[in-house]
Amino acid sequence: MGGDHGPRVTVPGAAQALKREAGTHNLHFLLHGDEAQIRPELDRHPELKAVATIVHTDQSIAMDEKPAQAIRRKGTSLFNAITSVKTKEARAIVSAGNTGALMAMSRMILKMMAEDLERPAIACGWPNSGGMGTVLDVGANVTSDAHQLIEFAIMGAAFHRAVRGVQNPKIGILNVGSEDVKGHEEVREAHRLLREGGFGLNYYGFVEGDDLFSGKVDVVVTDGFTGNIALKTAEGAARFIKGLLRDAFKSSPFAMFGALLASSALKLMAKRVDPGGSNGGPLLGLKGIVIKSHGGAEAWAFSNAVSVAVSLAASSYEDDIKTALAHLSEAMPPETADKAVASGKHKVVAPEAGLAVEGTKVS
Repeated sequence: MGGDHGPRVTVPGAAQALKREAGTHNLHFLLHGDEAQIRPELDRHPELKAVATIVHTDQSIAMDEKPAQAIRRKGTSLFNAITSVKTKEARAIVSAGNTGALMAMSRMILKMMAEDLERPAIACGWPNSGGMGTVLDVGANVTSDAHQLIEFAIMGAAFHRAVRGVQNPKIGILNVGSEDVKGHEEVREAHRLLREGGFGLNYYGFVEGDDLFSGKVDVVVTDGFTGNIALKTAEGAARFIKGLLRDAFKSSPFAMFGALLASSALKLMAKRVDPGGSNGGPLLGLKGIVIKSHGGAEAWAFSNAVSVAVSLAASSYEDDIKTALAHLSEAMPPETADKAVASGKHKVVAPEAGLAVEGTKVS
């Protein structure tokens, strides 16, 4: 029921994901929300209808509802969808709804994977010259200490391995320069610990803003404040460049003819830079798979978020994270671990119901 479009996007998006994934996964969908709105959309997709169950509720979370209010409301489509993951009726939830409510409710119902994890980190796919990278955190934690940045590296590596198929992803920390002396204390400390400890990770070192698109590393780690600004800047730049190209190719008959000749290449480029192509950001660190879709996503973009959920549900990424976090707790110097526990400075960015995979079940 969430997002800018509700069932008229989430239902056909689920149908597109089913068509894409049916050859390799046995999927079943729980569609949480108002049956009167979902049923007409579902009737248009008989293949999805055959493997979907509507879980009716007439309550939903508004996009502008405050998380503190949302978590008090049991019986909403979002609450029911998250609960279906906790009860193992579903393997994952995909939502285009209110980000703050999704995060707060997921943390309350599912709990964190480890005691010292403060909050989930939001990861996102990031197009680069090598294909698709991963950047995290892009909005969950305004500030992050060295311990958290290493946790992000662990979780980002496990996510990238599960979704992109890269067995030993290369990891970098986003910084204002590549030299060891650059950046604030927390990024330098995380850099030092990763260099010295390894934690089973393929750590590259510091990367700069222009490396987000270079493909130099597979996973870029940063705090949620910087990551969210980088994400919104990249999305704005992509729209700006597409607008410039559109205007340029309309500027004269010759330009229009050139655009016609290059139409296939232009469509491919537009698809690469469209944020919908990398839609689907997992909330990493929870005891369950939670995927956030862009609120404004169209059906094809929402289907990509469902595919991310399917890939994670079919992988061992949760066990990978648990094992690596246990190793981190053992290897972390006592003074750094104590500092991480004592700091309590982490806050949630809340910038913005449900779909359930059986065999793999997505809510």
